[in-house]
Amino acid sequence: MAIDYFALKNRIFPPIHQHYTDHDTMLYALAVGMGFDPTDERQLAFVYERHLKALPTLAVVLAHPGFWMKDLDTGINWVQVLHGEHSVVLHAPLPSAGTVVGRTRIRGITDKGKEKGALVTWERSLHKAGSDELLATIEQVTFCRGDGGFSQCDGNGPPGGDTAPVSRPATPEGTPHQICDFATLPQQALMYRLCGDRNPLHADPAVAKAAGFPRPILHGLATFGVAGHAIMKTYCDYDPARFVSIGVRFSAPVFPGETIRCEMWRSGDRIQFRARALERNVIVLSHGTATTI
Repeated sequence: MAIDYFALKNRIFPPIHQHYTDHDTMLYALAVGMGFDPTDERQLAFVYERHLKALPTLAVVLAHPGFWMKDLDTGINWVQVLHGEHSVVLHAPLPSAGTVVGRTRIRGITDKGKEKGALVTWERSLHKAGSDELLATIEQVTFCRGDGGFSQCDGNGPPGGDTAPVSRPATPEGTPHQICDFATLPQQALMYRLCGDRNPLHADPAVAKAAGFPRPILHGLATFGVAGHAIMKTYCDYDPARFVSIGVRFSAPVFPGETIRCEMWRSGDRIQFRARALERNVIVLSHGTATTI
């Protein structure tokens, strides 16, 4: 079964309503490494209910539509999909608890060619229930390795599909302006999966080996959250109201227990960064950008 461009482009996603509590907010913060120093009052504000704050990157796990690409009617070979890029724009600080509504839509489907796969760009807007205030916009680019060539079928969308998403800016060369290291815990993937993504790749050694990894890997969005923590610490003094946006390209997995080093360059309110697994000297997030105020 191949991607049906028109059916997928116009796919209707029902709104997702989610009520979350301070428990969910604190669990997410712990799962991305907040509270590693439990005596740091700034970190404690995200993992202790007194005057609790929500991390901006909490938006990635709220009112998520689930693994919809596994549905047969998408035409996507879900076994071969990879998480390519992810970004979040905050329009207002996230409440530490409440009810939110997620509205998802497909923004673009790009055909890279029969042997090169396809890109699906999709967006989720996160709103406060009741007032419908827009809290965040989340965009994801998924690389569908087994689905290229769909536009070569007669009438199945424009040749090549939609225009490819704009390339993320390359990371600067030279010495970073700031470096921030965070050690991950051996059990960190087991913690993060409780935030919603229970893919056994992150918990079951047998599944990880079948996928070609020596042991379970950390969720890419957990690494994303660690990078967000580094930016919060370095440029926002742990104030979520100063954190505006973050976006990355995923380049390699992290193994729980490794140290993630975030290397950052700043120009005005714009930050470019990358993250590496320090022990293996492997870049795990590239083409990173963030804005702060």
